[in-house]
Amino acid sequence: MNQTIPQYMAEITGYQLGLFESKIASAIVILIASVVLAFLADLIFEKVLLHFTSRSRFHCDNLIISAVKKPIFYTFVFFGFYIAAEVLYAGNAAIEFIAGILFSFLSIIWIVALLRINKILFRHVISNIVRKTETQMDDELLPLFRNIINVLIVFFGFLAILKGIWGLDIGPLFASAGIAGLAIAFAAKDSIAQLFGGISIYFDQPFKLGDRIEIDGGEIGIVQDIGIRSTRIMNLYNNMIVIPNSIIANSRIVNYTTPESTMMVKVTIGVAYGSDVEKVRRVLYGIAESIDIILDDPQPYVRFDNHGDFSLDFAMIMWVQTPGEKFAVIDMVNTMINEQFKNEGIDIPFPTHTILKSS
Repeated sequence: MNQTIPQYMAEITGYQLGLFESKIASAIVILIASVVLAFLADLIFEKVLLHFTSRSRFHCDNLIISAVKKPIFYTFVFFGFYIAAEVLYAGNAAIEFIAGILFSFLSIIWIVALLRINKILFRHVISNIVRKTETQMDDELLPLFRNIINVLIVFFGFLAILKGIWGLDIGPLFASAGIAGLAIAFAAKDSIAQLFGGISIYFDQPFKLGDRIEIDGGEIGIVQDIGIRSTRIMNLYNNMIVIPNSIIANSRIVNYTTPESTMMVKVTIGVAYGSDVEKVRRVLYGIAESIDIILDDPQPYVRFDNHGDFSLDFAMIMWVQTPGEKFAVIDMVNTMINEQFKNEGIDIPFPTHTILKSS
């Protein structure tokens, strides 16, 4: 066993032997004191701490107290037996070996207690926090994070046993673990990329459920689900598109809903040369005012954009409340332009080409 604990025990036992001439008497006193302290600690946990935590509005505090009650009890008892053994048989190899087994067993008890505490915290504290969020990704990531912490507790707990109690060199273990980790990471690089893409989306929050987004490649749709490996969006044709999170995390995303859901709609129209510009403006403003889903604030406006090759080009700038109304507005505006321009005698030209015939 590691010599750190025996060195401290030698100082303690030396002090004890100064008080008692008999080693057996010292050992008995130490054993009795450790057992008394163990039962006293158990009594304090049972009658005092659990009494107060049972009255609190939190359910997890008494569960945590219950999880550490027995490990503390065994800690007092094991250390008492070890100190008593050091008093009677200081430096004995067999005692050191037995003490190593006992402390390894005690360490396992504490590892199990930490695993129970981790389970309690995730079930009663962290789960209540993530349940209040809108996205489902954190609910899916919760078991993953809990398992990762469990693995870390077990891994570092056994490293502490090997190094702290048995004094073994754990360097080769770290080296082999690193090589194994690299091999696993290389074999599962796509899944790991998707996982970390999902984590980056969760913490970055470029969109949330119900947002209308557009990603590189022209895919537009409403976010239906944000998972650990992929995100699902419903496109304009009512088809579900499943996109790996690794692609989304490395793409340019346009969010049409956040921070505001209002959206600008632009419709361009060309009229024949010689048309009355003010008349065209008046007709276009009248069309915008007659459609209810076009917002009054911001106000729509008409802009004379350009003298084109075949037409005078105008642009109607309007706003709608939600991105889903954009295409409905474009349809209604174009339909009314076709109708009103015909009634007002405003010509919409079409491209013409003049072909000169050589003589």
